[in-house]
Amino acid sequence: MRGSESPEQRARALQRGTLVHRLLQSLPDLAREQRFEAARRYLARAARDWNDDERKALIAQALALLDDPRFAPVFVAGSRAEVSIVGRLPRPRGGHVVVSGQIDRLVVTDDAVLIVDYKTNHAPPAHAKDAPSAYIRQLALYRAVLANLYPGRTVRAALAWTETIEIMEISAPALDAGLASALAR
Repeated sequence: MRGSESPEQRARALQRGTLVHRLLQSLPDLAREQRFEAARRYLARAARDWNDDERKALIAQALALLDDPRFAPVFVAGSRAEVSIVGRLPRPRGGHVVVSGQIDRLVVTDDAVLIVDYKTNHAPPAHAKDAPSAYIRQLALYRAVLANLYPGRTVRAALAWTETIEIMEISAPALDAGLASALAR
């Protein structure tokens, strides 16, 4: 648990994260004018124990992120949500690391690949260099697997902070260092 969070507060935060992920998974595929009502119907079922104001605030947050021009490249036509990824990467000293996970949003174009991982933390870091190393390692592993699947394309990775509506691209050197760290374990 973070700080002085009670188990109930932690459970609510986890539920909130799940709900945000689900909204960001399904709403981009709908016409802009259909999103609010679809989100309202979904949260009426999935967040029954939340009051109307809490549900409306969550909808407003998700819609604000979707409408933010900085996120336009994340939600372009053809981008995909909740993409499973599996691969094996060689360790420098022999053996392999098995990579298995779920990419929150994946964008593949003719010359590039973008991996986006949603983070619902309440207090994201101010700078990419301060992002938790576990997040960087995860993105670095995904990036390495996708680089093998999409040779010749630049593979970029970013964290999308849903509470502050910020997108934080992680630099190639930081991802390279994260990969080296992950493969050395």
